[in-house]
Amino acid sequence: MTAPAPDPTALALLVGIDDHGGLGAAARAQGLAQPNASRTLRRLERDLGLPLVERHARGSRLTPQGTVVVHWARRLLGEIDRLQQAAATLRESRRTTLSIGASMTVAEHLLPGWLGALQRAHPDLRVGLEVANSSAVVDAVADGTHALGFVETPAPPAELHSRPVAQDRLTVVVAPSHRWARLRRPLATGELADTALVTREQGSGTRITFERALGDRPAAAPLLELGSSAAVRTAVIGGVGPAVLSTLAVAEAIAAGRLVEVQVDGLDLRRTLRAVWRSPARLDGPAADLLAEALRSRIPGY
Repeated sequence: MTAPAPDPTALALLVGIDDHGGLGAAARAQGLAQPNASRTLRRLERDLGLPLVERHARGSRLTPQGTVVVHWARRLLGEIDRLQQAAATLRESRRTTLSIGASMTVAEHLLPGWLGALQRAHPDLRVGLEVANSSAVVDAVADGTHALGFVETPAPPAELHSRPVAQDRLTVVVAPSHRWARLRRPLATGELADTALVTREQGSGTRITFERALGDRPAAAPLLELGSSAAVRTAVIGGVGPAVLSTLAVAEAIAAGRLVEVQVDGLDLRRTLRAVWRSPARLDGPAADLLAEALRSRIPGY
């Protein structure tokens, strides 16, 4: 039968006898009453099956076996101390560092305001942000790389917790010179599906939302795939072709006349932007504060 693991307090008392020359001084160093210290040492001797301390009228001293045990006790207590220091460092790092991921649309148009408020509340907080498409953000949250993610995917994985933080709408945009800019009636969904578009890459929440909105009708092969909404917007303004983008990404260009919004007949392109995280269900620390800020700043639906 395996003996119980030694009590660190008892080991520290044993080391104290070696350091201070007696049980009384060792007990005082540990903040223990001497009767309690004596009981603790007797329990250690019983657990180890060894006589560790010789008790006599003038005090206590280590037995030869006790001297050997003290050698190992010092090493074990040193490792325990290093463990406690490492845990303290990890706790401090957790309090002062926050790793998050965000999809392009959220990172470009919503997250800066949320992070500004978070930094004002936590001036010493270091935030590590990775901007990627929604699929990559979901994967990074799922494997623990990020404590919190913000995505555009219509249905985040069931194993992650999620919370809506904003409503968004996609829209079809073209350059003013494009023939769709002069349509007198909404564009047919079929014509949109059959047209090669400037699109985001596979895994983008914008692309996933658009393709799901088309239902059973397959989308035409892309005219051009680009890695950010800003790049797609620039290509459309340059006359490369039509695109489907978030209204957050194109509102200023539409207002300035550099893009034209095209209405589509019977196509629902609304979507929900979400925060996602792993268990536990209730966030804490800076991640919880960032989520709370996102919810406070929630923009109305389009």
